[in-house]
Amino acid sequence: MLPDLTEADLRALVHGFYARVRQDPELGPVFADAVADWDEHLQRLTDFWTSLMLGSGRYRGHPAGVHLAHAARIRPALFQRWLALWRRSSDELLPPAQARAVQERAARIADHLQRVLAARAVPAFSDQESTP
Repeated sequence: MLPDLTEADLRALVHGFYARVRQDPELGPVFADAVADWDEHLQRLTDFWTSLMLGSGRYRGHPAGVHLAHAARIRPALFQRWLALWRRSSDELLPPAQARAVQERAARIADHLQRVLAARAVPAFSDQESTP
C-alpha cells in the first residue's frame, strides 16, 4: 500500500482511464459490447483497484473469468493498448511514485490475464504475439 494514495485518487484514475477507453477506436467497441451498466462497472473497477492498492477488500469478482467470457474479441495487442492508456492516465492523474505503483500492478494483471487466455487456447493468443 502507498500511504499517500487515496480512494479518491483511484476513483479519479478509473473514471479518467475508462473515459479514454470508451473513446479508443480499438478498445471502445469491445468494452461497449461487454459493459451494460457503466456506473456499476466504474464502481466495480474502483472497488477492484482500492482492494489491490489500499486493501479495501470490497472487490468480489473473478477478472479472469470475465475476460474469458469475451475471449473471442480480446487480442494480445489490446492488452498493450490498454496498458498504454493506463500509463497515460496514471501519469497525468497521480504523483510519480503512485503512478509507477499502479502501472506495475496493471502490467502484472495484464500478463496474468494473457497467460490465462493463452492457457485456454484462445486462438488470438496461440501465436503469443505480445507475451515476452
